[in-house]
Amino acid sequence: MERIDNIIKHTLFVENLNQNMAWEAERRFCRHDLAHFLDVARIARIINLEERLGIEEELLYAAALLHDLGRHLQYSDGISHEKAGAALASKILPDCGFDRKETEAVVEAIISHRGQEAEERNRAGVKGQNLANVLYRADKAGRPCFLCPARQDCHWGEEQKNLVLRY
Repeated sequence: MERIDNIIKHTLFVENLNQNMAWEAERRFCRHDLAHFLDVARIARIINLEERLGIEEELLYAAALLHDLGRHLQYSDGISHEKAGAALASKILPDCGFDRKETEAVVEAIISHRGQEAEERNRAGVKGQNLANVLYRADKAGRPCFLCPARQDCHWGEEQKNLVLRY
C-alpha cells in the first residue's frame, strides 16, 4: 500500500494530525488521532471483506486516515471537520498518487461521513455498497464505548454507543 504510506508521510497529514493531538490532549472523550484512524480503516476493511463489496483497500484506508484530519479546524475556526477533512484530502491525495476519480470518491466519503442521510440509512439497517457508507459505519463502530471512562458524560445516546465488541 505504497500510496497509503505516502499519505502518512505527507507533510499536511503529519501537521494536521499533530494539531488534532494538541487540541485534544486533555479531551476526556474519543480522540481523533492515528489510533482512531487506523481502527476505522481496519473495521472498514473487515466490512468490505465480510460483505464482499469489492472496494479497493487503498480507498478504504485513505478515507479512514483522512476523515477526521480536520477536527482541529472545527475547534479553532468553527469549520465542520468533515469539510475541513475533505479540503485537506483534496490536497493530499493527488500528491500521493490518487487519480481524480479516486480523490473525488474519498472526498465525498469524508464529506458525508456524519450526514443525516448516512445516519438514517444506518438506523434503518440499510447496508450501502459504497465507500461513504462503509466509512460512516466503520467510524461509528470504531469507538470502544464499553471501556470508556467518560461514558456517562458522553453526548451519544445509549443506542448509539458501542457497548459490545463487533469488530
